[in-house]
Amino acid sequence: MTFVVTEACVDIKDKSCIQVCPVDCLFEGNRMMYINSDQCINCGACEPACPVSAIRFDDELEGDDEKFLELNELFFEEAKPPKGGRKLGRIDHDVEYVAQLPKAT
Repeated sequence: MTFVVTEACVDIKDKSCIQVCPVDCLFEGNRMMYINSDQCINCGACEPACPVSAIRFDDELEGDDEKFLELNELFFEEAKPPKGGRKLGRIDHDVEYVAQLPKAT
């Protein structure tokens, strides 16, 4: 099991999740945050820190949010960021699906 950032994060990027993650596995893309499942230790610290409830366990994903498990993984395949998102800052990248979503108003 792993945590996944879902569509509720798009254009919000509160970043509270980054501040509480003990292993620094959250990364900021252009429009949303992403969790590196290879680094995540499933501690759950990020889930209650998210003000829009965008972070969920992968087995709790429903409907359109199910695709975000694959999209989070695809982000790391495409962007290939180094370990540790806290100091890295925003990565000028999003997966194509997220990049093409209508802007939140």
